[in-house]
Amino acid sequence: MDTKFSVALHILAMISESKEVLSSQALATSVGTNPSYIRKVIALLKNAELITSHQGKSGYQLSKSPKEISLLEIYYATQEVDHIRLFQMHQHANQECPVGQHIEGAVAPIFTSVEQQLEKNLADQTLEQVIDNLYHAAKQARI
Repeated sequence: MDTKFSVALHILAMISESKEVLSSQALATSVGTNPSYIRKVIALLKNAELITSHQGKSGYQLSKSPKEISLLEIYYATQEVDHIRLFQMHQHANQECPVGQHIEGAVAPIFTSVEQQLEKNLADQTLEQVIDNLYHAAKQARI
């Protein structure tokens, strides 16, 4: 299971809300992984121009405000794709079987519809909502 998307959300929320300069080691400690994996995800986020860093300085900054960064942008950055593919069609269906001949045409529109709906939902959600949810969850934990 690929976790780069959820790790990226964790990293971006920390970068947005931290008052301190965060190293890949500090981020890795919070995420619960190793610094090399964090650097890999950070490289993807930098390539997508979601974060920036300055030569000779440690730490990262968001390239725009959290309310301007959609979850779809983050997903695309971390998955290195330009559309969501949740479902793969199995190969080598028996073309002499009535179901095998037509199964792809029967399920492809359903797969496409679900994937397009997910893209729309992620496009409508922002990093700011993730951060708001974080504060809400932290507040609930104290009650």
